[in-house]
Amino acid sequence: MGVMNNLRENTGVILWILVFAFGVIWVLQDSGGLNAVGNLSNNIGTVNGDPITIDEYNQAIDQQVQSYQNQSGDNMPPQMLDQTRDRVFNQLVEARLREQEMARLGLGVSEEELVDMIQGADPHPIIVAYFSDGNGGVDRALLQNFIANPDATADWINIEEYLRSERRRQKLENLISASVRITERDVEEEWARQNKSVDVRYVASRFTALSDDDISYNDGDLRSFYNDNRDEFAREKSFDLAYVTSSKAPTAADTAVVFSDMEALRESFAAAENDSLFLARNGSELPWSDAYFRRDELAEDLADVIFDNLEAGTVYGPVLSGGQVHLVKVIDVRAPEETAVKARHILFQAEEGDDEARAEARTTANDVRRQLRNGGDFAELAAEYSDDGSANRGGDLGWFGPGRMVAEFEEAAFGARIGQIVGPISTQFGFHLIEVTDRATEEAKIADYALTLRASVQTLNRVQSNLDDLQYFATEEGDFEGESGRRNLSVRTVAIEADQQFIPGLGNSRALLNFLETASAGDVSPVIELNDVFFVATVRSVTDAGFQPFDEVRAQIEPRVRNMMKAEVLADRMNDALATSGFDGLAAAMDIAEREAEGLSFSNQSVPGIGRDAKFVGAALSMGEGETSGAIAGSNSVYVIHVTAVSDPVAIQPSDFSRLQEQLRNQQQNLVRSQWITALRETADIVDNRRAFLQ
Repeated sequence: MGVMNNLRENTGVILWILVFAFGVIWVLQDSGGLNAVGNLSNNIGTVNGDPITIDEYNQAIDQQVQSYQNQSGDNMPPQMLDQTRDRVFNQLVEARLREQEMARLGLGVSEEELVDMIQGADPHPIIVAYFSDGNGGVDRALLQNFIANPDATADWINIEEYLRSERRRQKLENLISASVRITERDVEEEWARQNKSVDVRYVASRFTALSDDDISYNDGDLRSFYNDNRDEFAREKSFDLAYVTSSKAPTAADTAVVFSDMEALRESFAAAENDSLFLARNGSELPWSDAYFRRDELAEDLADVIFDNLEAGTVYGPVLSGGQVHLVKVIDVRAPEETAVKARHILFQAEEGDDEARAEARTTANDVRRQLRNGGDFAELAAEYSDDGSANRGGDLGWFGPGRMVAEFEEAAFGARIGQIVGPISTQFGFHLIEVTDRATEEAKIADYALTLRASVQTLNRVQSNLDDLQYFATEEGDFEGESGRRNLSVRTVAIEADQQFIPGLGNSRALLNFLETASAGDVSPVIELNDVFFVATVRSVTDAGFQPFDEVRAQIEPRVRNMMKAEVLADRMNDALATSGFDGLAAAMDIAEREAEGLSFSNQSVPGIGRDAKFVGAALSMGEGETSGAIAGSNSVYVIHVTAVSDPVAIQPSDFSRLQEQLRNQQQNLVRSQWITALRETADIVDNRRAFLQ
């Protein structure tokens, strides 16, 4: 009975292990997704006629959302939720494609294979994990009792189904892996590619060495370039949109409610004996901390409320700071363990190493110091002389403790009396005049009950309802701008391409891109929620995919044609000079300085005087010692390369060989997997009904 009770008590553990370990596959099996034959009206999509049900889709999304909440402690943001919906749908589609391909290939699992996975010499890890004997093996008696337990029949069927699916998946993976073969030569070539280096001498002439008068071209040359490089001027389908947004920011009424709720908790917070428990029970978004805080370690608006009248046992607030409303209880007060001061300064900027500038800065600093001693106003002089952003604040730097400023500045400030002008103090930035205006004499241990200020459900519903009405009437009447104006909403415009991830003014919105997939001019989107706003967009016009007209890109083409022409002229000159003078006389013949580059390699493609140039390095690495190239046109220069030394890599060691071989194998297998699933998607009949469910 003890074993049977243990099995009954731990049936849920099996399910938890499966869910945790096998994620989406478990969701699919648990929902019947891999064998789904359901009501077509309840299908969110199909893959070659095989349905994806709304239930399994929602279940998979809920699992992702719950995982996010467990990890972050917060709700998944709307934009991330949109991305999650897309990712889950694609995962379900690809799971169907894999299942269909496994069926086409006849990848089955025999009873003998299943028994071997459960009771063989090398059982599946899930069997070992749950039915462990404590020594890395399987407790056979515990396993047999579970199989024979009538109360565990449903769970055992699920385990067997999962094991069959895993074995089929592994067979498919083995087929993909078997298609990849990494030879000894592959590894050696990659080793050489990564580790070979060359030293070179070279002569390079930049395109700017020629003036535009040294070349000639006409409209026909420009059009020829356009035709030869037409693919570069391809454009995606694009949309001209108008949109309005409504903020999700809390209203004054929302803020008042939070402040009122905080006030209602003041007495119970003050009386609480366990402050950590109080924060937890009342949903504080800041956790309990045993730390002591100086004034400089808290936000300024919060610190001002607390430290201007600091007293242990007092509850301060509510106060709004950093988007949160705080109710702060001071538990203990003590002298600070480290110095913190409030100070202002005047910076006379001068870089290190520039002796003339630093001497001038010191002279000016001493002159301003004399003005301060004679009654000059620090803030006015800081605004006039200081060379940093604090000038418009009268030099005020606020509160700071150790580690915030450079060492010389801190030493001077921490050693100064309140009101004392110290300096000029020399630092890497120049010279400073410093006045300490206050010094921390206390630090406090606090319990900070904080709630993020958010719009209420009623506020969000009201904002969304207003946009819902806008969407309805704009669709019915065809007057988006007029309807927006009647609601005092500013209309903005943006042009985007299909599948453009970032949308200026809005950010990322998968929901908008989904709407645009089937949108035509005049269509109005549903209300779309982002992290900070709701918005509605209308399509003003649609430009189909194609090529940018020549007249639109002429201005882009002309400088490229000029450089191409200059490269041809320079290459001809270099090749002629090389033929008559050889490499050693090339620099003199071209009246250009010869240069050197050492250690050029796959990982070092930076060429002195030219910059990063893969073409230069690739040419150099392909040459042998003593070889000279012909004239090569790079991105900004024409150059001739002479290789002076080739450093071949040392012989590859067995450990490096194995590592590199495995790396290449994994790269190639990942590529094959990606190409395989892409090919399946391209030939599959995939129907996505999600938009219909959202309408």
